[in-house]
Amino acid sequence: MAETAGNHHTDVAGEDSLKRSQPPRRGTVTGRALLLGTLGAGAIGLLAPWAIHVLRGSFMALDFSTPAAVVLLFVLVAGPNLLLLRFRRSLALTTAELITIYAMMVVASAIPTMGLTAQVIPLSTGPYYYATAENAWAQKITPHIPPWLTPQGSAVEAPVITDLYEGLPAGAQVPWGAWARPLLAWLPMLLVVHFVMICMMVLLRKQWVDNERLAYPLTYLPLALAGAGSNGWPVILKRATFWAGFAIAFLGGSWVGLHNYFPAVPPAKWAQSVTVIEGIWGLTFRVSFPMIGFFYLVSLETSFSLWFFNLLAQVARAIMGVVGIASTENLGIFGARDPILHYIGAGAFLGLVGSGLWVARGHLALIWRRVIGEAGSEVDEREILSYRVAFWGMVGGLGLVGWWLAASGIPVLVVPLFLILAFVFFLGLTRIVAESGMAEAVAPAIAPTMVAGWVGWGALGDGGMTALGLTYVWTSDIRTFVMASAANSLKLADVIDVKQRRLFWGFILAIIAALAVSMWSTMTWAYAQGGVTLNRWFFQQSVPCDYKWVQDWIAQQPGPSIAGLIYTAIGAGIYLVLTALRFRSPAWPFHPIGYCIGSVWIMDQIWFTIFLTWLIKSAILRYGGMVWYSNMRPVFLGLICGQFTCNAVWLVLDWLTGHTGNQVFWI
Repeated sequence: MAETAGNHHTDVAGEDSLKRSQPPRRGTVTGRALLLGTLGAGAIGLLAPWAIHVLRGSFMALDFSTPAAVVLLFVLVAGPNLLLLRFRRSLALTTAELITIYAMMVVASAIPTMGLTAQVIPLSTGPYYYATAENAWAQKITPHIPPWLTPQGSAVEAPVITDLYEGLPAGAQVPWGAWARPLLAWLPMLLVVHFVMICMMVLLRKQWVDNERLAYPLTYLPLALAGAGSNGWPVILKRATFWAGFAIAFLGGSWVGLHNYFPAVPPAKWAQSVTVIEGIWGLTFRVSFPMIGFFYLVSLETSFSLWFFNLLAQVARAIMGVVGIASTENLGIFGARDPILHYIGAGAFLGLVGSGLWVARGHLALIWRRVIGEAGSEVDEREILSYRVAFWGMVGGLGLVGWWLAASGIPVLVVPLFLILAFVFFLGLTRIVAESGMAEAVAPAIAPTMVAGWVGWGALGDGGMTALGLTYVWTSDIRTFVMASAANSLKLADVIDVKQRRLFWGFILAIIAALAVSMWSTMTWAYAQGGVTLNRWFFQQSVPCDYKWVQDWIAQQPGPSIAGLIYTAIGAGIYLVLTALRFRSPAWPFHPIGYCIGSVWIMDQIWFTIFLTWLIKSAILRYGGMVWYSNMRPVFLGLICGQFTCNAVWLVLDWLTGHTGNQVFWI
């Protein structure tokens, strides 16, 4: 990736007229940065659920792009901090402080909606509310749910459940006492999961950032806004090209909003579908401004591979549909749409993570020497945790999570397999986000369905299947999670010179603040107006998707899928072959990351955006070289900032006018 390699902290710092002569202040994690970061995390914990549950508008914390964090940083940088830089520079926030605040908000963005809160509330109660005589959940599923994982008094048609979905009677209060037990059971375990994720990223940061020099496209905009490389001055705000990109995205999103308010305004056609084979294959042509911005920042090899392998997967599915090749195995709705590609994709992720750990074996050996005391403290002096703490924290945390999973009903012998698969998908997706800029990404498979497919119902029983259904809270629709947020934040932390280890406590404060506020606000809104009136996916659609899968497996009692194991092996083998060809042949055009996620549904939605960006960047590099590429970069950063700011502006307008359902941006 020659066109994007190297340190990008200074890529928009070329306007000497804005640089000041004052000596740069040392980059450190200060107390005021931690305070502001905690406040920002709490704000995201309140505003992100409010946007989707109450206003039913644009998503601001649904995926790895973290729009809420971007907007809050932009407002802070372009507003009060810019005034302080001009008139009271000694009081202005430094680059390191701004990055600390932003990193905390990025981590917080993984909590309030898709990442945790909007999952745990309905998925822990939904089996009771949606139980019917036809699905027999009251006989087949709810008896196997440990009582300590649901509100006290949980039962079909119990008030504590019914009121959550339909609203409290007049004058009634939120039954916080009934929720004390499940919250004390779920939340500490999930906090340990997040801690393990942070530990893993600490252990891999140096390998990915310094040794392999991954692109980290999601870090370009915050570094530019924070003035990295320009003594804290956000010189990008003086670039006309940035504001041109900003205006394109802002106006494009506002067109959608205007149509939603005034139907006479022609609808914006940012996504179109074309039928290729009736009932079998349709192509979606979607233009996503922020995704164009992110993909501009990755290598042509990577972006080409992303859209190419998706089209290849779409063609493969179409051929399978035409000739009648199909698997009847039920692996749920998440990931790849076809069970065969589901298993192949899981194998690809195993190859991705396994080969990545093999490449990192020298670094991992150094970590081990530090853990056992054979290496000095200089080895991990720039990490937010020492390698010893991170390693034993990871081991101990995995042990605690494993114990919790066994207590919830997963057979003890199956727990290690589940944890391995869960963290393979977390690590694989985090690597893909860091390397390819896939701010919208999901894995081709998920741990619960892979475990069930590999070991069969007989090794799990009805209780084990129900427990796997409960893990959907944190292992199913993984479009955002703390590991990926921590990975990007640790890359950003390169600008922090001293007291980096305070950033770990910043992460913890951010998680706790976002979790506390989002749990309080989401529960309050659900009981006040009824969960079924909040976001439809979380409170109405996701629960049946989860427990219908559990119900079918309990009813059919399938054995281990030998074909699935074979397809998984094939998927891993293909990945390793692609990787070997890439490293052995300089002319090899494919990056295996594209193969890993080419079959997932979200790639069907954004392949055209990736293709369009690849085409634009190819032309810029061909006819203008690296000079044009660098000069045009602010345009694409402006596309990201403009769309996310547009989302926020329309949410404010919706609040002021009482308008709901005005979703100007999805992906």
